[in-house]
Amino acid sequence: MPESAWQKSSYSASSNECVEVRTVGNLVELRESDEAHLTLRTTPAALAVLLHALKAGEFDHHA
Repeated sequence: MPESAWQKSSYSASSNECVEVRTVGNLVELRESDEAHLTLRTTPAALAVLLHALKAGEFDHHA
């Protein structure tokens, strides 16, 4: 199955430092634009759980 193109948030339009995302088959890949050779691959369900936890502030005490 072909890979989709990397996408970044419209909030990062003028910046080269952003998180990019794409789909590869049934998985989701994430990378930081300034470290493009490092890629995190996960399932859509696991990414949804992570995003929900981030939005809920579950990791705020780790700053």
